[in-house]
Amino acid sequence: MNIDQLEAEMLAKPVSSLQFMLRRLSKRYEELPELIPDGRFGERTLEAVMRFQKRMGMPVTGVVDQQTWTVIRDAWLSVERELAPPRPLRGLPETGEYAKAGDSAAHLLLVQSMFQSLGRLLEGLETSRMDGVNSAELIQNAKWLQKRAGLPETGSMDKETWNTLVRLYEMFVVRQPQEISAHLPALGRG
Repeated sequence: MNIDQLEAEMLAKPVSSLQFMLRRLSKRYEELPELIPDGRFGERTLEAVMRFQKRMGMPVTGVVDQQTWTVIRDAWLSVERELAPPRPLRGLPETGEYAKAGDSAAHLLLVQSMFQSLGRLLEGLETSRMDGVNSAELIQNAKWLQKRAGLPETGSMDKETWNTLVRLYEMFVVRQPQEISAHLPALGRG
């Protein structure tokens, strides 16, 4: 969605959009009240607009003219970039077979890396070279994962196996170390 499409969508419900943006801006500017977007320009919305105008060094009128709207929108976009989680990554091709035994494919480097990281925390995963080859070790790791997830043990990196690998990676590698140690006994190591 480009900025013009975003603007058109926001202008379809201007008060709710304004309230939503000001609510998110209250995460950065603590003087702004945390609004509940209800679509009514009431006292709390007026207060938030006036506090925002003051914070930005604008004339404090409480009126949301084009300049005020633009400054609020630009500040909101900046906050969204800060607060938004990292963009998700699609790691496998959308369709087709991902790789047969012995095949070489660039996307397998990501799979190998994820298994290597998990292998430092979980017992039973094979160490493999980072070469992008669908090797015996990578197939064995896929079977290990499939067995624990209750999937057919094919050794193929299919969509279900990929999704399971991603969930484990997020759970054990991406989370903070104290969160990880709390989950280790529950996986049934070995």
